Amino acid sequence: MKNTKKSDNKKIQDNYYLNKKINLSENAIKVLERRYLKRDEEGILLEKPGDMFVRVARNIASAEKKYGKTEEEVKEIEKQFFNIMTDLDFLPNSPTLMNAGKELQQLAACFVLPVGDSMNDIFEALKETALI
Repeated sequence: MKNTKKSDNKKIQDNYYLNKKINLSENAIKVLERRYLKRDEEGILLEKPGDMFVRVARNIASAEKKYGKTEEEVKEIEKQFFNIMTDLDFLPNSPTLMNAGKELQQLAACFVLPVGDSMNDIFEALKETALI
């Protein structure tokens, strides 16, 4: 990977992540570099594919804190999610790979809004769409 700065993710201190082999094709790595990996303002890559998987897994698992999970349980969920992604058993949608753990936090690919059958309802739905 060219033009890569040191990752600005939280330091990956856990050797578990560092030692995990990720079998990605050359084409997959190129796609990740072009579209999914974090960059700075000048367009310099800030992460490698493994860093992206850690960023996404950490972000997804962190939601469990809101539901009473301990830090240890959250860390275990993070590792499980990291494993299913790096084993290529499951990959989340593009917005999740691109935005999880970043400022935008836009993880959804689309939104579905109900539209009633009156002018007021139609324009209320239009307003809600504009606010998204």
